[in-house]
Amino acid sequence: MSRFERVRGRLLRAYESGRESVRSGRDDADEAPARAEVATPESPGPVAPPTATVVGAPPPAAMHASTSSRDDADVPHALRIAAAWSWRLIVIGAVAWALLRIVGTIRIVIIPLAIALLLSALLAPAVGWLLRARFPRSLATAVVLVGGLAAVVGTLTLVVNEFIQGVPELSDKSSQGVRQIQDWLKTGPLHLSDSQLTQYIDEAQRWVDDNTDRFTSAATTTAATLAEVLTGTILVLFATFFFLRDGNRIWRFLVRLLPVAARWKVDDAGRASWATLGAYVRATVLVAFIDAVGIGIFLVIFDIPFAFPLAALVFLGAFIPIVGAALSGGVAVLVALVDSGPVTALIILGAVIGVQQLEGHVLQPLIMGRAVAIHPLAVIIGIAAGVVLAGITGALVAVPLIAVLNTAVRRLAARTVPDTPPDAVVVASQAP
Repeated sequence: MSRFERVRGRLLRAYESGRESVRSGRDDADEAPARAEVATPESPGPVAPPTATVVGAPPPAAMHASTSSRDDADVPHALRIAAAWSWRLIVIGAVAWALLRIVGTIRIVIIPLAIALLLSALLAPAVGWLLRARFPRSLATAVVLVGGLAAVVGTLTLVVNEFIQGVPELSDKSSQGVRQIQDWLKTGPLHLSDSQLTQYIDEAQRWVDDNTDRFTSAATTTAATLAEVLTGTILVLFATFFFLRDGNRIWRFLVRLLPVAARWKVDDAGRASWATLGAYVRATVLVAFIDAVGIGIFLVIFDIPFAFPLAALVFLGAFIPIVGAALSGGVAVLVALVDSGPVTALIILGAVIGVQQLEGHVLQPLIMGRAVAIHPLAVIIGIAAGVVLAGITGALVAVPLIAVLNTAVRRLAARTVPDTPPDAVVVASQAP
């Protein structure tokens, strides 16, 4: 057989095989409907498609996109939403309660660290100036920290010396003021008699005697916390030194503990929060200085005793917005009332109110700007919560903490992609 005949035979067999496969496919297609119509135990019958309507069957229950079962569909939509909000709020409340308990347990560490952060934000520009002047980092930090500590100690020394020198004179004038008040109670609109005044004074003395134990226990508690105050002060100094020297390294170490996908976002929010904290602290110091100088000038003009200590008290009180400045100004008014009478006290009160209005409507919006603008209601609530949790220190830390959290939450919630850090190494992948 020649090669041509062999090729012809192969083509013929391939053609016959193709025709046979086509015939078998047609037969299977014709027999499929007949098999589908026959009901067997294994195949009870045809199944209606999902969109078909079955005559005599009850209508299906309406299912919401948020439901996962028939039980969920039977619950009203508003009740399901309320329940979802409720259990989430319960979880958030439990976590917040646990955090507060933890902070309360280790407050002897948390409070000094918070104060150290405030001092670091205040002193960081001075360290930066010395670093640009070619100072070693450790030396620059030590110079700034020692200089700040010397300024604080010197101010306290001047305040204490002036207070000690003026106490005898103020005590005499206080006695005169008490006698004037007694005369006014007798000759004024109340017309109290000597027996009534004696009765009220005896009741006040009895109240003091009944609460002597409470005052003594409070003094004992204060003496017992002296060691904690000393420990906290040392911790503040050490923490401030290392925050100023190694703050950037410490922050990078903390960011590296997070997942890679969240590092840039958290780093951007943290650096923005630090900038907000620095702006808040520096603006608060400037505003407090202006308040102290303004009220101190009026105290000096009217020859009010303790002018410098009262100005220093106004300076410290201004670090607690709204509340602190009002209380420190009230002390100045009381001293003016005891020393120089009601007319001078009213003038000092007008000066205090004028300075507070200048601070609230001009200085804070102009100096702090929109970066650290906080609603007054949030300030009051934050101060109240800080007083309840940590006393005066809590009131001091509450407002900057709110400002920092406000900036951090806004940055984290923003949909923009943060800028690439200058020291980042970007590795481009090559196409296969």
